[in-house]
Amino acid sequence: MNWIVLIAGLSGALAVAAGAFGAHGASGAAVEWLKTGAQYQLLHVVAALAVLRLDARGPAWLFVIGGLIFAGTLYLMALGLPRWLGVVTPIGGALLIGGWLWLAWIAARG
Repeated sequence: MNWIVLIAGLSGALAVAAGAFGAHGASGAAVEWLKTGAQYQLLHVVAALAVLRLDARGPAWLFVIGGLIFAGTLYLMALGLPRWLGVVTPIGGALLIGGWLWLAWIAARG
């Protein structure tokens, strides 16, 4: 089983559901948290699947895991969990940045 593709598929479904909830069922700050989380998560699911075609599994893992952490903390806050979860969000962002830098390093070394 290709775990990255499985997790990416589930992550993509979660992003669409969160975005839909943000557009139709949420209010206040939750709308922006859901929108931002869904955009970042879905973008990085697509990026993960694309870099897998380049056999870049490391960056793909960082995109999927980073996207889940980044978006997941925003989703949890949107659902009413404590706002201190926002201190975890940058960890996901750092993993996403790391994935892009790793991909650039792979490209630079040929």
